[in-house]
Amino acid sequence: MGDGMRQMADVKDALDINVKQNFIDPLQNFQDKDLKEIMHHLKKMEGRRLDFDYKKKRQGKIPDEEVRQAVEKFEESKDLAERSMFNFLENDVEQVSQLSALIEAALEYHRQSSQILEELSGKLQARIAAAGSRPKREFKPKSIMSNLDGFEGNPHNGLSYSSSIKSKDIQISQTVNGK
Repeated sequence: MGDGMRQMADVKDALDINVKQNFIDPLQNFQDKDLKEIMHHLKKMEGRRLDFDYKKKRQGKIPDEEVRQAVEKFEESKDLAERSMFNFLENDVEQVSQLSALIEAALEYHRQSSQILEELSGKLQARIAAAGSRPKREFKPKSIMSNLDGFEGNPHNGLSYSSSIKSKDIQISQTVNGK
């Protein structure tokens, strides 16, 4: 059971790494680069549109050259904003591919998790079958009196104790060695 859970954790870690590399990082890059560029062009175009509107209303009071320059700047900003939005829309294959990578990663995670759980289920079913096929043992309680009889003659709470060195062996070796 524990090994199966460890395997599932490893599969989950692999999913996390895969999703970060193939979905979150490209999405973050898109936000930091492409969307920032689009917003910059839109903001610049809005400022130039306001400048053009102001100069158009004041036409006659300001030189025509300033109005013409305002129109040109506004047109340039509008073209840049449109081009950046068009490029964004043209890259929809890349964005859909990233979504596809996310779905594939999730699918692989669930496929591997399912396989691990099926193997674990098979092992548990085998253990159930093995436990069911063993002959039943009969419970034989021991009486308290039989346990107390063992305590009286044995100072080690009913456990047998034998030393690896016996006192007779020590006496014999001392006699042989002359000590």
